[in-house]
Amino acid sequence: MKQTIHTDKAPAAIGPYSQAVLVDRTLYISGQLGMDTCGQLQEGVEAQTRMALENMGHILQAAGMSHSDVVKATVLLADMNDFVKVNDVYKTFFTEQFPARAAYQVAALPKGGRVEIEAVAVKSA
Repeated sequence: MKQTIHTDKAPAAIGPYSQAVLVDRTLYISGQLGMDTCGQLQEGVEAQTRMALENMGHILQAAGMSHSDVVKATVLLADMNDFVKVNDVYKTFFTEQFPARAAYQVAALPKGGRVEIEAVAVKSA
């Protein structure tokens, strides 16, 4: 069974995709930029990381989950030199049993973002 997940507490999709899709107990969360619900990017990579993870939290909550249910994350960076700054914020959202993760530097992110984070979460039985 496939269900799209949407919340007004996180920015609307800026393209033809869903904020997240729930299949059985697995939630696939689209990449979250560090922007508010009005589509404004936050200033600086730390603030963008915090906002992206807060937005992810709202989506997780809409699916009856939390950050502790995330099993895999992918972090996309406009500049790999921001890796440590992003990690400093990231570890305040994921504090025990860290999810598996990959991080990549990319040529560019939508809206000129500095960081984008996508994730997969599994709902407890």
